[in-house]
Amino acid sequence: MTLSAAMLLDLDALQAATAAREPFDYLIVPGFVRAAAVTEAAGDFPRIGRYGSFPLKSLRYGPGFARLVEALTSAAVGDLLAEKLGTDLEGKPTMVTVRGRTGPRDGFIHTDSLTKIVTMLVYLNEPWEAPGGRLRLLRSATDLDDYAAEVPPEQGTMLAFLRSDRSFHGHKPFTGERRSLQVNWMTDAAVMRREELRHRVSARLKQLSPFT
Repeated sequence: MTLSAAMLLDLDALQAATAAREPFDYLIVPGFVRAAAVTEAAGDFPRIGRYGSFPLKSLRYGPGFARLVEALTSAAVGDLLAEKLGTDLEGKPTMVTVRGRTGPRDGFIHTDSLTKIVTMLVYLNEPWEAPGGRLRLLRSATDLDDYAAEVPPEQGTMLAFLRSDRSFHGHKPFTGERRSLQVNWMTDAAVMRREELRHRVSARLKQLSPFT
């Protein structure tokens, strides 16, 4: 039976959240994924032994994780994010990628590609004690320490932002397990297919490389 998004996600918390407008449009909702859903999704999380981002279609995972993906990509979530971030996501395709680990090459400052309208990150880790691996929302492309907000990647926390030429973000280095699920609302289906192909090729190269 398909569960409604409201059973897995705290949609009321998202509805009550106020989006920040500087240095770019974003919102943070701690505990967005309900505790029971975090436990189920973490138990059914794909086995990822390599660094980097992997397309959902290339991974094997259990039903708890699948239910969470379905909830996060639902119209209920898309409609609320569109309202909060002041954009139109109606009919826009979603692309889902997953990370299980980060390494020394991850976390560099970037804005996300032009093909993405909104990026949503959901974290499925235990309480985060490490100084590295905390995503920072930055005021510039050059200074990782000049940040407006810092997001620990823990226990169902959700971050969503409107992609722009100033949506700079990154994190200090962390090597180890760091579970995250990323949903992107894309400009159109053609660019989504190209992005998925690029991620699949990158995933294959990571599997072949002994250095990633």
